[in-house]
Amino acid sequence: MDELDSEWQSKGATLSDKSAREEFGLTQDEIHLAVRAGTLQYRVASMHGNPWLRLLRREVEALVKRKHGANYLKDRQAKTELARVTRELRRLKAQMTQLEERKAELIAAIGRRQRNGLAKEPIG
Repeated sequence: MDELDSEWQSKGATLSDKSAREEFGLTQDEIHLAVRAGTLQYRVASMHGNPWLRLLRREVEALVKRKHGANYLKDRQAKTELARVTRELRRLKAQMTQLEERKAELIAAIGRRQRNGLAKEPIG
């Protein structure tokens, strides 16, 4: 496998055309023009019969940098990361709530057993 093939296999090195539109604000026309011009390499993929383009992230970033400037690229990347961090925080908060509820249930169950004289050890 040569270096280019390994880039296509690396986690995070590729993205779909849809992700490129969402993350970097590109249009489908801009993506197709760049593909036709040879600026973007692509591979056709398909999921459940729906085709989509796999693009190399570094080439998409270079295209965005050329078209909109380095500051625009950094702003889009920061917004994308902020959205990811916000989603992760929301997920962790929900998980924490579930764990706190389970903890309360367990403490209540231990307390009931102690009151009924079933548990010999104190709550620690």
